[in-house]
Amino acid sequence: MRADAWLLDVTEESDPGAADITPLDAHERERAAAFRRPVDRHLYTVAHLALRTLLAGLLGARPADLVFGREPCPCCGAPHGRPVLATPGPPPLHFSLSHTPGLVLVATAPVPVGADVEHRPAPESVRDLVSVLHPRERAEIEGEPEGEPRAAALGRIWARKEAYLKGLGTGLGRDPALDDLGGDPVREPGRHPEGWAVRDLLCGPRHHGAVALRTLVPGTKPAPGTGTGPGPGPGFGSESGSGSAPGSASGAEPRLRRFPSLAALRAEPPAPLGE
Repeated sequence: MRADAWLLDVTEESDPGAADITPLDAHERERAAAFRRPVDRHLYTVAHLALRTLLAGLLGARPADLVFGREPCPCCGAPHGRPVLATPGPPPLHFSLSHTPGLVLVATAPVPVGADVEHRPAPESVRDLVSVLHPRERAEIEGEPEGEPRAAALGRIWARKEAYLKGLGTGLGRDPALDDLGGDPVREPGRHPEGWAVRDLLCGPRHHGAVALRTLVPGTKPAPGTGTGPGPGPGFGSESGSGSAPGSASGAEPRLRRFPSLAALRAEPPAPLGE
């Protein structure tokens, strides 16, 4: 069981209007057209083209042939939970998509997974954002010096929080104060929600990223020797650069590949699973 992540730099795209949107479905095109600002429309379009490129490569399919659906929301049961591939039977692959100005992050795994990338919040916004978090998270952030250190601590925890809530399928429909995502994910795994492993991603000097991976089906217990004790935790592999071959490894972070543009990703899509 392994989570893989891909980080795409959108700032290098030369012409926001040049992206071929043919692979997008009618719903994606409608969503893209609804953005008033061209930069937001471009970010959404590139993010969804990247998602289709990655999933199609892993599944040996054509990007335009992928059909998406939604799981029931864990909070209310309505069909607006985690996005999934609409296929008969269990999904062949789970995924999560996140984007922020300049960056797109996609994570995939054989089990439910959540991913988030965030631009570091401004120091002056920390006080308001911290107020909605878990008490231990608030104490951790407020224990940092004011200014950039405190903003960095908030950005790190907020990315973990969003990744975990997206993995659950609730998003911010679940109270952010209910779950503690602070601390060191490797040295303090018991602090995080049971059945989930959360890891930080290195996304640049002004961005924070995280991936959350379900490691235990709710209501079950881990098999002997697979519990969340000290160490890197189950499901994650070591970080590698663009061009590395698929394969699991032991390490403290999900395997991360970086691409300077959508064109670079399309030129080097992932190989189908199992190859």
